[in-house]
Amino acid sequence: MRWNGQSIAAADADALPGLESLGGLVRSVTTPEFAGMTFHEVAAKSALNHVPSSSAMPFSWTVNPYRGCSHACVYCFARNTHTYLDLDAGRDFDSQIVVKVNVAEVLSRELAKSSWGREPVALGTNTDPYQRSEGRYRLMPGIIDALASHGTPFSVLTKGTLLRRDLPLLADAATAVPVHLAFSIAVLDEPLRQLLEPGAPTFQARLDTVRAATDAGFRVTGFLMPIVPHLTDSQAVLDDAIGRIAASGAVRVVFGALHLRPGAKEWFFGWLERERPDLLPRYRGLYPGVSSYAPIGYRKLLSARVRPLLRKHRVAGRAEEEGPTRGSSLGPVQTTGSVMKAATREQAAAMLF
Repeated sequence: MRWNGQSIAAADADALPGLESLGGLVRSVTTPEFAGMTFHEVAAKSALNHVPSSSAMPFSWTVNPYRGCSHACVYCFARNTHTYLDLDAGRDFDSQIVVKVNVAEVLSRELAKSSWGREPVALGTNTDPYQRSEGRYRLMPGIIDALASHGTPFSVLTKGTLLRRDLPLLADAATAVPVHLAFSIAVLDEPLRQLLEPGAPTFQARLDTVRAATDAGFRVTGFLMPIVPHLTDSQAVLDDAIGRIAASGAVRVVFGALHLRPGAKEWFFGWLERERPDLLPRYRGLYPGVSSYAPIGYRKLLSARVRPLLRKHRVAGRAEEEGPTRGSSLGPVQTTGSVMKAATREQAAAMLF
């Protein structure tokens, strides 16, 4: 496994096969509370990840305390990143979780440098910072404190209801810097959700977390993503989902069709073959060859279904592909029930994804 850039010099006889030859410190931990999962604890050398300027992402910096995700969403776009560690993009991504145990301390040192420009930092852009592992390792409180203490605006995108634990910390941070919260809430039908997102909280549990964050004063964004063709894209399902997201207190809904990038595509197609073989021909037509994105015709159809529903439920929203770019002109971010200091346009764009 190529973990040298994240670890310090030492060896662990209990590491995964091959790790011992790298001379990297990786302690592999299993516990009864997390049956079937292994945590690989690494001492990270860096915490801030710079997003290349050529990227379409509207933010420049990210922090990822974990690699791999116990939510086990079969469609997760980040699956292929596990192959960089010589792990597979399927079952290993769900069960072999890399934990940067010192990420908060390293982040604090990086933010304290005179060269740091206090640009917005995005969390949850690769794997979920509030996945189940966070209940064991409690890395986010230190990260939140480091960002707020060094005057750095940040955003969190999550499916994890564990965020409720940190709402007081987040509200306190929002008195010092702009903070934006967003929740991915996509699969309404519970039996289907258990198949597509077997390790993630229920739709209702996520709505309850949106309500808790709203009650704490945050203006929350709901990500109705991914909308899964022929499974979650009917008018009735979208109407119900948007209505419930709006009723939970979310002020904005961002929607988008399923992406199937390398790694995720193979894993998702395998899931279709097992669970819905009748849909395989349709998906081969929607995502032919190496294509990762649904065709423009389908996305236009989806938009035509969703936009009237946003108006119906009186919630702001947009399609994913219409998202802000770096330098977009957006208004100030407001949190904790009072108007915060206006973020720069670039900061607002980053925090609104």
